[in-house]
Amino acid sequence: MKISTLSLPAAALLTAAVFTAATVAQTPQTSPPAQAGSASPHSQHQHPAPTNLQVLPKTMTGEQVHELMEKWEGYLGVKCSTCHAADPKNIGPNGRPRLNYADDSKDEKQTARLMFKMTEDINVNYVSKVPSSDTPVTCGTCHRGHLGPEPFILPPDENDHDHDHDAPPPPAGTKPAPPK
Repeated sequence: MKISTLSLPAAALLTAAVFTAATVAQTPQTSPPAQAGSASPHSQHQHPAPTNLQVLPKTMTGEQVHELMEKWEGYLGVKCSTCHAADPKNIGPNGRPRLNYADDSKDEKQTARLMFKMTEDINVNYVSKVPSSDTPVTCGTCHRGHLGPEPFILPPDENDHDHDHDAPPPPAGTKPAPPK
């Protein structure tokens, strides 16, 4: 998907989401023995320290990056392989190549980094300056579980039949004409 075809807010959130997913750069995960009572298959992995963080804080642990990536997966409705390239030289126990999280070859990873920066900019320079705004913008704000955000279409107003939408707005400082 080309970002140029998206609206600015949608493109920004897409970029933030993809950016974050793409920012993760860690060595392949290894699976320790399963623990009794483990609730999630993700919790059975050890997450090595990331090795190629370019926009996320370099102090993040492998577990912190993994948790963030899981959120981004949900926000975008994608899998890790959307942003991370497979490493044909590193075959997992299932016979398939493992992902190389440090690899920067996929455009989606670069887009994710850009979108992350955009989201951070929106939160720091705009949302934080709105009084009583305690809800930051996330990838999910626009994506809502889709890689390409669904376009927002204003629902028709039941009272719209009384107004001429093609007419220009009245000049500033004047009263609009009464409805017909």
